Amino acid sequence: MAYISVAQAAKKWKLSQRSVRNYCTLGRIPGAFLTGKTWNIPQDATKPTRKPKPSKVANTVLQVLKAEQAAKQHGGFYHKIQIDLTYNSNHIEGSQLSHEQTRYIFETNTIGVEDNAVKVDDIVETANHFKCIDMVIENANYKPSERFIKELHGVLKNGTSDSRKAWFAVGDYKRQANEVGGHHTTRPEHVAAKMKELITKYNHKAKHMFEELLDFHYQFEAIHPFQDGNGRIGRLILFKECLRNNIVPFIITDNIKMFYYKGLNEWPHNHERLIDTCLSAQDQMKAVLDYFKIKY
Repeated sequence: MAYISVAQAAKKWKLSQRSVRNYCTLGRIPGAFLTGKTWNIPQDATKPTRKPKPSKVANTVLQVLKAEQAAKQHGGFYHKIQIDLTYNSNHIEGSQLSHEQTRYIFETNTIGVEDNAVKVDDIVETANHFKCIDMVIENANYKPSERFIKELHGVLKNGTSDSRKAWFAVGDYKRQANEVGGHHTTRPEHVAAKMKELITKYNHKAKHMFEELLDFHYQFEAIHPFQDGNGRIGRLILFKECLRNNIVPFIITDNIKMFYYKGLNEWPHNHERLIDTCLSAQDQMKAVLDYFKIKY
Protein backbone atom coordinates (compact mmCIF):
# COMPACT_ATOMS: atom_id res chain seq x y z
CA MET A 1 0.00 0.00 0.00
CA ALA A 2 1.23 3.51 -0.82
CA TYR A 3 1.27 6.22 1.84
CA ILE A 4 1.27 10.03 1.79
CA SER A 5 2.44 12.60 4.31
CA VAL A 6 0.36 14.91 6.50
CA ALA A 7 1.27 17.82 4.22
CA GLN A 8 0.13 15.93 1.12
CA ALA A 9 -3.13 14.88 2.79
CA ALA A 10 -3.77 18.45 3.96
CA LYS A 11 -3.34 19.77 0.42
CA LYS A 12 -5.49 16.99 -1.06
CA TRP A 13 -8.35 17.53 1.41
CA LYS A 14 -7.94 21.33 1.71
CA LEU A 15 -7.37 21.13 5.46
CA SER A 16 -4.68 22.47 7.77
CA GLN A 17 -1.87 20.09 8.63
CA ARG A 18 -2.88 20.45 12.28
CA SER A 19 -6.39 19.18 11.47
CA VAL A 20 -4.98 16.18 9.62
CA ARG A 21 -2.70 15.32 12.56
CA ASN A 22 -5.67 15.60 14.93
CA TYR A 23 -7.70 13.24 12.75
CA CYS A 24 -4.80 10.77 12.82
CA THR A 25 -4.43 11.02 16.59
CA LEU A 26 -8.16 10.46 17.11
CA GLY A 27 -8.06 7.37 14.90
CA ARG A 28 -10.38 8.88 12.29
CA ILE A 29 -8.15 7.98 9.34
CA PRO A 30 -8.17 4.17 9.03
CA GLY A 31 -4.73 2.69 8.42
CA ALA A 32 -2.74 5.80 9.41
CA PHE A 33 0.27 5.01 11.58
CA LEU A 34 3.28 6.72 13.12
CA THR A 35 6.89 6.24 12.16
CA GLY A 36 8.74 8.10 14.89
CA LYS A 37 6.88 11.42 14.91
CA THR A 38 5.74 11.20 11.27
CA TRP A 39 2.23 10.11 10.29
CA ASN A 40 1.89 7.78 7.30
CA ILE A 41 -1.55 8.05 5.68
CA PRO A 42 -2.92 5.54 3.16
CA GLN A 43 -2.97 7.14 -0.29
CA ASP A 44 -6.55 6.03 -0.85
CA ALA A 45 -7.81 7.30 2.53
CA THR A 46 -10.89 9.52 2.35
CA LYS A 47 -11.31 12.88 4.02
CA PRO A 48 -12.89 12.48 7.47
CA THR A 49 -16.29 14.12 7.81
CA ARG A 50 -17.09 16.55 10.57
CA LYS A 51 -19.12 15.07 13.41
CA PRO A 52 -22.52 16.76 13.63
CA LYS A 53 -22.67 16.46 17.42
CA PRO A 54 -20.10 16.80 20.20
CA SER A 55 -18.65 13.49 21.24
CA LYS A 56 -19.99 11.85 24.38
CA VAL A 57 -18.05 11.84 27.60
CA ALA A 58 -15.44 9.08 27.51
CA ASN A 59 -16.44 6.18 29.70
CA THR A 60 -15.00 2.96 28.27
CA VAL A 61 -11.41 1.85 28.82
CA LEU A 62 -10.21 2.69 25.31
CA GLN A 63 -12.20 5.93 25.15
CA VAL A 64 -10.66 7.12 28.40
CA LEU A 65 -7.14 6.20 27.28
CA LYS A 66 -7.59 8.05 23.99
CA ALA A 67 -9.12 11.13 25.63
CA GLU A 68 -6.49 11.40 28.37
CA GLN A 69 -3.68 10.70 25.88
CA ALA A 70 -4.89 13.52 23.60
CA ALA A 71 -5.23 15.88 26.57
CA LYS A 72 -1.81 14.86 27.97
CA GLN A 73 -3.61 14.46 31.29
CA HIS A 74 -1.53 13.75 34.36
CA GLY A 75 -2.66 11.72 37.33
CA GLY A 76 -5.34 9.77 35.50
CA PHE A 77 -5.76 6.28 34.10
CA TYR A 78 -3.60 6.84 31.01
CA HIS A 79 -0.83 8.25 33.19
CA LYS A 80 -0.98 5.19 35.47
CA ILE A 81 -0.99 2.71 32.58
CA GLN A 82 2.06 4.34 30.99
CA ILE A 83 4.08 4.05 34.18
CA ASP A 84 2.85 0.68 35.49
CA LEU A 85 2.91 -1.18 32.17
CA THR A 86 6.32 0.20 31.24
CA TYR A 87 7.89 -0.44 34.64
CA ASN A 88 6.60 -3.99 35.01
CA SER A 89 7.19 -5.15 31.43
CA ASN A 90 10.73 -3.75 31.40
CA HIS A 91 11.48 -5.00 34.91
CA ILE A 92 10.48 -8.54 33.94
CA GLU A 93 13.12 -8.36 31.20
CA GLY A 94 15.87 -7.19 33.57
CA SER A 95 15.62 -3.40 33.71
CA GLN A 96 17.05 -2.04 36.97
CA LEU A 97 15.04 1.17 36.95
CA SER A 98 12.68 1.55 39.90
CA HIS A 99 9.00 2.34 39.62
CA GLU A 100 9.75 5.84 40.90
CA GLN A 101 12.48 6.39 38.30
CA THR A 102 10.12 5.16 35.59
CA ARG A 103 7.47 7.61 36.77
CA TYR A 104 10.05 10.42 36.86
CA ILE A 105 11.12 9.75 33.27
CA PHE A 106 7.52 9.80 32.07
CA GLU A 107 6.60 12.97 33.93
CA THR A 108 9.75 15.03 33.43
CA ASN A 109 11.65 13.38 30.56
CA THR A 110 14.69 13.34 32.85
CA ILE A 111 16.25 10.69 35.08
CA GLY A 112 17.18 10.99 38.74
CA VAL A 113 20.16 8.79 39.66
CA GLU A 114 21.40 8.61 43.25
CA ASP A 115 24.06 6.11 44.34
CA ASN A 116 23.69 3.31 41.82
CA ALA A 117 24.73 3.41 38.17
CA VAL A 118 21.95 3.02 35.62
CA LYS A 119 22.25 1.39 32.21
CA VAL A 120 21.65 3.79 29.36
CA ASP A 121 19.66 1.11 27.55
CA ASP A 122 17.24 0.89 30.50
CA ILE A 123 16.55 4.61 30.20
CA VAL A 124 16.25 4.58 26.40
CA GLU A 125 13.96 1.55 26.36
CA THR A 126 11.79 3.07 29.08
CA ALA A 127 11.27 6.25 27.04
CA ASN A 128 10.70 4.14 23.93
CA HIS A 129 8.15 1.94 25.70
CA PHE A 130 6.06 5.02 26.50
CA LYS A 131 5.91 5.70 22.74
CA CYS A 132 4.95 2.08 22.08
CA ILE A 133 1.99 2.35 24.46
CA ASP A 134 0.84 5.44 22.57
CA MET A 135 1.05 3.46 19.32
CA VAL A 136 -1.00 0.66 20.88
CA ILE A 137 -3.71 3.10 21.97
CA GLU A 138 -3.77 4.90 18.62
CA ASN A 139 -4.03 1.64 16.68
CA ALA A 140 -6.19 -0.31 19.13
CA ASN A 141 -9.15 -0.65 16.77
CA TYR A 142 -7.17 -2.25 13.96
CA LYS A 143 -6.31 -5.90 13.57
CA PRO A 144 -2.66 -6.76 14.27
CA SER A 145 -0.35 -6.85 11.26
CA GLU A 146 3.27 -7.74 10.63
CA ARG A 147 3.94 -4.13 9.67
CA PHE A 148 2.58 -2.78 12.95
CA ILE A 149 4.37 -5.38 15.06
CA LYS A 150 7.67 -4.55 13.33
CA GLU A 151 6.97 -0.85 13.86
CA LEU A 152 6.56 -1.45 17.59
CA HIS A 153 9.88 -3.30 17.73
CA GLY A 154 11.61 -0.54 15.78
CA VAL A 155 10.38 2.07 18.25
CA LEU A 156 11.20 -0.04 21.34
CA LYS A 157 14.80 -0.74 20.32
CA ASN A 158 15.56 2.58 18.61
CA GLY A 159 18.73 4.20 19.97
CA THR A 160 19.76 1.23 22.11
CA SER A 161 23.17 -0.44 22.03
CA ASP A 162 21.52 -3.30 20.12
CA SER A 163 20.58 -0.90 17.33
CA ARG A 164 24.29 -0.26 16.74
CA LYS A 165 25.04 -3.94 16.11
CA ALA A 166 25.27 -4.80 12.43
CA TRP A 167 23.65 -8.22 12.93
CA PHE A 168 20.78 -6.99 15.12
CA ALA A 169 17.71 -6.25 13.02
CA VAL A 170 15.84 -3.43 14.75
CA GLY A 171 12.30 -3.30 13.43
CA ASP A 172 12.71 -6.57 11.52
CA TYR A 173 12.73 -10.27 12.22
CA LYS A 174 15.76 -11.92 13.80
CA ARG A 175 18.77 -13.03 11.79
CA GLN A 176 20.27 -15.37 14.35
CA ALA A 177 18.71 -18.29 16.23
CA ASN A 178 17.70 -17.69 19.85
CA GLU A 179 16.13 -19.49 22.79
CA VAL A 180 13.62 -18.53 25.45
CA GLY A 181 13.61 -20.22 28.85
CA GLY A 182 15.93 -22.89 27.52
CA HIS A 183 13.51 -23.79 24.72
CA HIS A 184 14.24 -23.59 21.00
CA THR A 185 12.26 -21.02 19.04
CA THR A 186 11.49 -20.71 15.33
CA ARG A 187 14.63 -20.50 13.24
CA PRO A 188 15.25 -17.14 11.51
CA GLU A 189 14.65 -18.47 8.00
CA HIS A 190 11.16 -19.67 8.97
CA VAL A 191 10.02 -16.69 11.05
CA ALA A 192 8.41 -14.65 8.24
CA ALA A 193 6.28 -17.59 7.11
CA LYS A 194 5.30 -18.51 10.68
CA MET A 195 4.33 -14.94 11.54
CA LYS A 196 2.28 -14.56 8.38
CA GLU A 197 0.49 -17.82 9.12
CA LEU A 198 -0.18 -16.84 12.75
CA ILE A 199 -1.57 -13.39 11.93
CA THR A 200 -3.61 -14.56 8.95
CA LYS A 201 -5.26 -17.30 11.00
CA TYR A 202 -5.87 -14.96 13.94
CA ASN A 203 -7.33 -12.18 11.78
CA HIS A 204 -9.74 -14.59 10.11
CA LYS A 205 -12.08 -13.87 13.03
CA ALA A 206 -13.30 -10.35 13.69
CA LYS A 207 -13.47 -10.73 17.48
CA HIS A 208 -11.77 -13.01 19.99
CA MET A 209 -12.39 -14.41 23.44
CA PHE A 210 -9.96 -14.12 26.37
CA GLU A 211 -8.44 -17.59 25.90
CA GLU A 212 -7.89 -16.93 22.19
CA LEU A 213 -5.87 -13.81 23.01
CA LEU A 214 -3.68 -15.84 25.34
CA ASP A 215 -3.21 -18.51 22.68
CA PHE A 216 -2.06 -15.84 20.19
CA HIS A 217 0.33 -14.51 22.84
CA TYR A 218 1.77 -17.97 23.44
CA GLN A 219 2.18 -18.62 19.70
CA PHE A 220 3.96 -15.27 19.27
CA GLU A 221 6.35 -15.95 22.13
CA ALA A 222 7.01 -19.48 20.85
CA ILE A 223 8.01 -18.08 17.45
CA HIS A 224 10.10 -15.38 19.21
CA PRO A 225 10.38 -13.42 15.97
CA PHE A 226 12.82 -10.72 17.10
CA GLN A 227 16.39 -10.92 18.33
CA ASP A 228 15.37 -9.24 21.59
CA GLY A 229 12.30 -7.50 23.01
CA ASN A 230 9.86 -10.32 22.23
CA GLY A 231 8.32 -10.38 25.71
CA ARG A 232 7.61 -6.66 25.77
CA ILE A 233 6.28 -6.58 22.21
CA GLY A 234 4.12 -9.62 22.93
CA ARG A 235 2.62 -8.05 26.04
CA LEU A 236 1.99 -4.78 24.21
CA ILE A 237 0.09 -6.65 21.49
CA LEU A 238 -1.84 -8.56 24.16
CA PHE A 239 -2.81 -5.26 25.83
CA LYS A 240 -3.86 -3.84 22.46
CA GLU A 241 -5.96 -6.86 21.58
CA CYS A 242 -7.75 -6.69 24.91
CA LEU A 243 -8.73 -3.11 24.07
CA ARG A 244 -9.84 -4.07 20.55
CA ASN A 245 -11.95 -6.97 21.77
CA ASN A 246 -13.50 -4.99 24.63
CA ILE A 247 -11.79 -7.19 27.21
CA VAL A 248 -10.36 -5.65 30.38
CA PRO A 249 -6.62 -5.29 29.71
CA PHE A 250 -4.09 -6.34 32.32
CA ILE A 251 -0.46 -5.96 33.34
CA ILE A 252 1.83 -8.83 34.25
CA THR A 253 3.44 -7.50 37.41
CA ASP A 254 6.79 -8.60 38.81
CA ASN A 255 5.21 -10.55 41.67
CA ILE A 256 3.35 -12.90 39.30
CA LYS A 257 5.95 -13.20 36.55
CA MET A 258 7.01 -16.72 37.56
CA PHE A 259 3.38 -17.93 37.31
CA TYR A 260 3.22 -16.18 33.93
CA TYR A 261 6.37 -17.93 32.69
CA LYS A 262 5.16 -21.30 33.99
CA GLY A 263 1.81 -20.70 32.33
CA LEU A 264 3.48 -20.08 28.97
CA ASN A 265 5.59 -23.24 29.36
CA GLU A 266 2.53 -25.32 30.21
CA TRP A 267 0.20 -23.82 27.60
CA PRO A 268 0.56 -26.58 24.94
CA HIS A 269 -0.90 -29.18 27.33
CA ASN A 270 -2.56 -27.15 30.11
CA HIS A 271 -4.18 -23.72 29.78
CA GLU A 272 -5.26 -23.29 33.38
CA ARG A 273 -2.15 -21.71 34.93
CA LEU A 274 -1.76 -18.94 32.36
CA ILE A 275 -5.50 -18.22 32.32
CA ASP A 276 -5.64 -18.04 36.14
CA THR A 277 -2.55 -15.82 36.26
CA CYS A 278 -3.93 -13.40 33.68
CA LEU A 279 -7.38 -13.36 35.30
CA SER A 280 -5.70 -12.46 38.60
CA ALA A 281 -3.88 -9.60 36.84
CA GLN A 282 -7.18 -8.58 35.26
CA ASP A 283 -8.80 -8.41 38.72
CA GLN A 284 -6.10 -5.95 39.77
CA MET A 285 -6.89 -3.84 36.72
CA LYS A 286 -10.61 -3.92 37.51
CA ALA A 287 -9.86 -2.44 40.93
CA VAL A 288 -8.01 0.40 39.19
CA LEU A 289 -10.91 0.93 36.78
CA ASP A 290 -13.35 1.02 39.69
CA TYR A 291 -11.23 3.68 41.37
CA PHE A 292 -11.30 5.87 38.24
CA LYS A 293 -15.01 5.04 37.66
CA ILE A 294 -14.36 3.62 34.19
CA LYS A 295 -16.88 1.18 32.76
CA TYR A 296 -15.82 -2.28 31.67
